[in-house]
Amino acid sequence: MGVITRPFSTNEVRKEKDKEGRQMVNQLVIKCGGSTLEQLPASFYKDIAMLQRQGVLVTIVHGGGPAISAMLKQMGIAPKFVDGLRVTDEATLQVAQMVLIGQTNKQIVSNIQMAGGRAAGISGIDGATLQVVQGSRHLGFVGEIQRVDTMLIAALAHSELIPVIAPLGIDQSGQIYNVNADTVAGAVAGAIGAKQLIMVTDVPGVMQEVEGAKQVLPELDRKQIDELIAAGVIYGGMIPKVRAALDALEQQVEEVLIINGYEPGILHKVAAGDAVGTKIVKKGKVSAQ
Repeated sequence: MGVITRPFSTNEVRKEKDKEGRQMVNQLVIKCGGSTLEQLPASFYKDIAMLQRQGVLVTIVHGGGPAISAMLKQMGIAPKFVDGLRVTDEATLQVAQMVLIGQTNKQIVSNIQMAGGRAAGISGIDGATLQVVQGSRHLGFVGEIQRVDTMLIAALAHSELIPVIAPLGIDQSGQIYNVNADTVAGAVAGAIGAKQLIMVTDVPGVMQEVEGAKQVLPELDRKQIDELIAAGVIYGGMIPKVRAALDALEQQVEEVLIINGYEPGILHKVAAGDAVGTKIVKKGKVSAQ
């Protein structure tokens, strides 16, 4: 990844206190997957609105894979996959733009505003926020991020609007590309200087069975994650989540939290520094069980 601009200065990152007097994180980047978005409760958006009122700068990056697949099916376009990865041809790209920008993005903005917050929906195309080059050519119009220009994100945040970002990027010739939302979230978090990235899922975190009962592993690093994948403890859909978290740590993000978005008040607990979910860091403080 290339040079990343950072109009947010460290002097702008304040520490707020909640009503119990606890120090709160001032910047959060929240990544919501498409499948999770469809089932998030109203309380999740109320949490976001509450954090905004308390002065926390929230930025949201979202996916939309299931909605894109549903629209392709509705339009009679057969999806194509290579090694489990979606091929984004011209028709699929047009559908992705329509769904991500016109449907999913605006629904999130609407949900936040119904909960009492203020938000604005953009994509990485706007303001050339996500500047990309074409990735693996056999996957079609799938972009790799080269640079994040955070000027538009900063302008929205400073206008007290929550930026809601759809994962589409643009290259120097004006060609638009679909971009992996996990990658976008990590790159954006690093670019704006956010120390924490929240990955919203439908489970409490990375779990392991201990004495017949499943327990959340509170903290993991790369070595522990590799060991747990090899042992079959981390499997299925959790594997790409933890790998995306590790990638985010290479973008100057200090920690990534995997949390259950369906738990009431979860985002407030995160901002207040409470121990929730699984924290992924470059070098762990605890060992996997």
